[in-house]
Amino acid sequence: MGHQENHHGAADDSGSAGPAPLSLSALEQLVGIGEVDTVIVAFTDMQGRLVGKRISARLFVDEVVAHGAECCAYLLAVDVEMNTVSGYAMSSWETGYGDMVMTPDLGTLRLIPWLPATALVIADVGWADGSAVGVAPRAVLRRQLDRLAERGLEADAATELEFIVFDEPYRQAWADGYRGLTPASDYNIDYAILASTRMDPLLRDIRLGMEGAGLRFEAVKGECNNGQQEIGFRYADALTTCDNHAVYKNGAKEIADQHGKSLTFMAKYDEREGNSCHIHLSLRATDGPVFADAAGPHGMSPTFRQFVAGLLATLRELTLFFAPNINSYKRFADGSFAPTALCWGLDNRTCALRVVGHGDGMRVECRVAGGDVNPYLAVAALIAGGLYGIDKGLQLPEPYPGNAYEAAGVQRLPATLAEAAALFENSELAAEVFGDDVVAHYLNNARVELAAFNAAVTDWERKRGFERL
Repeated sequence: MGHQENHHGAADDSGSAGPAPLSLSALEQLVGIGEVDTVIVAFTDMQGRLVGKRISARLFVDEVVAHGAECCAYLLAVDVEMNTVSGYAMSSWETGYGDMVMTPDLGTLRLIPWLPATALVIADVGWADGSAVGVAPRAVLRRQLDRLAERGLEADAATELEFIVFDEPYRQAWADGYRGLTPASDYNIDYAILASTRMDPLLRDIRLGMEGAGLRFEAVKGECNNGQQEIGFRYADALTTCDNHAVYKNGAKEIADQHGKSLTFMAKYDEREGNSCHIHLSLRATDGPVFADAAGPHGMSPTFRQFVAGLLATLRELTLFFAPNINSYKRFADGSFAPTALCWGLDNRTCALRVVGHGDGMRVECRVAGGDVNPYLAVAALIAGGLYGIDKGLQLPEPYPGNAYEAAGVQRLPATLAEAAALFENSELAAEVFGDDVVAHYLNNARVELAAFNAAVTDWERKRGFERL
């Protein structure tokens, strides 16, 4: 449900992005005394996973900082099972599956407390000639941040990830075909303290580990599904938030594995409540936030109203960047706290867009994404949609006051990955703001997933058809 809040503040608020979690000089000192021996150089792939290399810390300091590290270009051209698939312009058997260069962004360098003597840095990926790999998720977001910067604006964001904890470790869950797993609670534990206490040894290690990795923990709470939790972290600039999201999601799984448990961020694990990733976003200029206006309707500035109007106008055609998988669309169910109607409301959790906060903390919460989202792509889509509304001067309708699941005469989110892919393919806005190469790349990813799913024979089909059909 994601009832937790990430409170945005003024541009100079201490919660905003600060100095690098670990400076290069501090790393060099730790390497010199033997306290760090490994640096993970990683980036986020299409599926939102950290991929890369563990590198000798001395080699990182001596060479990789200056020259980067190579990796195969197929990392941005495979399916979720790491199968090489056809249809990608950037990487194929015909191109020989050459290398990309991972260039460390030293502003992301940090210690990883749950891994001994290990630091991690997020990389941007490029080609040997120095040009960027434009389809990389981080590059897609950077392009939209550049469009904001041209207007003298920056974006702050926070992501609220939900997950379900199971008592079985990952390898046992795999061996069991993910059937018959034991959730870490037996009933709805939304806001429940007692039932969540059983999970707190794991949850505490996750939140303290993330603090040590440079994130600012705010709160943890139980959610509606059995074993479901949400850990909230303080907002930061949009790029930092997406980097932190990737580190947290990867690290939470690693820490669960160390506890002999497993957890999943998949959008819809079972027929109960799914795992959401509500995204909070606000814009600011050099002199402060730009979304609030005490004299405006509902305290919203003209810029904010146009921004939200742009989101309403573009969410359908950009849904692929919020819901990238077959499973994503099973979360969109009436009465589930996941949205179906393209409405906006004031603190209304039945709407796809929820305006919350006041004054400098006023922001929009997009409730469309699930826990399987790639944060860079989703935030890029939010910025692109909002800027469309600003550039076109779109008018915002009145907020929806009631149950948006029953709203008449409003558009609905796409119901399937195939529908979302078709909308994305025909979107003039997507081609204009992301580029034809990005559109083609992520459309191919959707088509690969659809083809794989359509060819699969599921347990559901066997159960219904083995004897009775």
